Amino acid sequence: MGEQPIFTTRAHVFQIDPSTKKNWVPASKQAVTVSYFYDVTRNSYRIISVDGAKVIINSTITPNMTFTKTSQKFGQWADSRANTVFGLGFSSELQLTKFAEKFQEVREAARLARDKSQEKTETSSNHSQASSVNGTDDEKASHASPADTHLKSENDKLKIALTQSAANVKKWEMELQTLRESNARLTTALQESAASVEQWKRQFSICRDENDRLRSKIEELEEQCSEINREKEKNTQLKRRIEELESEVRDKEMELKDLRKQSEIIPQLMSECEYVSEKLEAAERDNQNLEDKVRSLKTDIEESKYRQRHLKGELKSFLEVLDGKIDDLHDFRRGLSKLGTDN
Repeated sequence: MGEQPIFTTRAHVFQIDPSTKKNWVPASKQAVTVSYFYDVTRNSYRIISVDGAKVIINSTITPNMTFTKTSQKFGQWADSRANTVFGLGFSSELQLTKFAEKFQEVREAARLARDKSQEKTETSSNHSQASSVNGTDDEKASHASPADTHLKSENDKLKIALTQSAANVKKWEMELQTLRESNARLTTALQESAASVEQWKRQFSICRDENDRLRSKIEELEEQCSEINREKEKNTQLKRRIEELESEVRDKEMELKDLRKQSEIIPQLMSECEYVSEKLEAAERDNQNLEDKVRSLKTDIEESKYRQRHLKGELKSFLEVLDGKIDDLHDFRRGLSKLGTDN
């Protein structure tokens, strides 16, 4: 069936700089697909990533490999066969955690596969050795005595135990060598991780400065947004004012239209006004004449009043004189009466 993908994710791929063994070199310009593959035929696991037509990761997982999280979104592992260290930058901490858990699972599966392969090899070797010994013994069994047969049986058991002990010693030596290699790789990876930590510290300092600069930029943008909001509010007020002015213009246009309609009857009104003006001037002249007559009448009245007062004075004087004459007449009559009486 060949190789089958068992886990797939996306990440930015990096490789350690081979010259400095400290700095990371981007292997992809953007996030690419990173997959775990299982080879059923070989019973092995690989991590493979392809960027376009270029293979940027082809790493066979061994039990001695270790995946290390160096930050919340970045992890790395060393591949001694490829003589490099791979680094993956994820978009979230959850993706990094899932990849690390899968790496641990695949590494354990690779260890179990290696142990089973070694057990099969040892069993096959022991079986072939036992078959060879048994064949020799069968040839000699027809000529051996019972005591010799017992000694040979014990000897065969000792040979099997010795073979198993030798196999175990070889296995322990291999495991010891594997542990030594793993320890050396871990030491190298630790040193590389320490160098990476320093690099990440520098990058963190740069990012922090960049963050401060971006924060200042954000504050400036927020201030600009506030100004934009104020300008929008002013624009809204201006729009309302423009709408009001447009409404007033429409009203004025209606008034102008009415005035234009009225202007059509202005000549007639002008003629009527001229006629009324002439009538008004004639009325004013008549009024002026009447006022002159009134003033003349008032003068005549004043003169009449003056003559009446003068006549009243003369009449009063006349009446007083008349009263005096009457008194004299009465006195005369009384004198005549008295004279008549005396006679």
